[in-house]
Amino acid sequence: MSGGIDSTYSVLKLRSLGYEVEGAILKMSEHTDIPAAQCAADALGVKLHIVDCTKEFSECVVKNFVSEYCAARTPNPCIVCNREVKFKKLCECAKSVGCDTVSTGHYARVLFNEENGRYYISRGLDCRKDQSYVLWRLSQDELAMLFFPLSDDMKTEIKEKSKEMELPSAEAKESQEICFIPSNDHTAYMEELLGKKFEEGDFVDANGKVLGKHKGVPRYTIGQRKGLGISLGKHAFVTSIDPDSNTVTLGDEDALFKNELDVSDLVFQKRVIPDGENVRLFAKIRYAAKPVMCTVTVSEGKAHVVLDEQARAVTPGQSAVFYDENDIVFGGFID
Repeated sequence: MSGGIDSTYSVLKLRSLGYEVEGAILKMSEHTDIPAAQCAADALGVKLHIVDCTKEFSECVVKNFVSEYCAARTPNPCIVCNREVKFKKLCECAKSVGCDTVSTGHYARVLFNEENGRYYISRGLDCRKDQSYVLWRLSQDELAMLFFPLSDDMKTEIKEKSKEMELPSAEAKESQEICFIPSNDHTAYMEELLGKKFEEGDFVDANGKVLGKHKGVPRYTIGQRKGLGISLGKHAFVTSIDPDSNTVTLGDEDALFKNELDVSDLVFQKRVIPDGENVRLFAKIRYAAKPVMCTVTVSEGKAHVVLDEQARAVTPGQSAVFYDENDIVFGGFID
């Protein structure tokens, strides 16, 4: 229970389905809003367990976030957290208090493949709010315990019902920033954490010609145009980043489009794809991206992907998630 509208409404939905419900809030950092969760729990008459995950969150999520940016990759901390901290700790808490099932306010669903005995995530009904993409790394043990009560609900309807019922979270604003960086200035956060400023380097073009100075590799991501701090008389985009030479390559937007990528750290859900088999699936290369049909070949724990259509700004460190219609087959990190 975060104290937000989705988890608060989920409690009522679970009760209507006959469940006995207890709540848990995971304290990830100093910015975790425990009072908001307690307020929602009190209003609903729910016992709230406060689980301190600050150490695990710092070790698994924050360190990964910083190291990825320093390696010129663009991480999604929520995806790392979901596997390494959030659902792991929720499942542990549930077992410790004798609960059989873990629920959250995610807009997605968990299904079971009877042919091979595997659990998997599938899209929620509300396509605008579908959060299946961020759940690709969950283990089979975790998936077996999960039930998402909002899988068939629309966010707009939940907002209206919450207002009608005068729930404490009805008017709460949705957080869009990184939960442990409320300022949304990830560079300043990392510099403070590391106790040093990032080293300046060269902006270069595709031929290696120096165009100017950049303010540190972690400030940039593939496809970025704004905030570069350089004027070339035309729109320039970050097309590649090399932490070893401390250079950031700028180019035209055309250079951002690719139709091949490699993916590692694979986690299979609906089924395991054998090495060497060519499979046709839909790929999402970022949370808000439109799924694109592709051909996937798996070999030795990695996947080579050929997209039917060129995709803009394929970004190392981001997740690529592969779907069979609405169902997640597997996901991995873009290399």
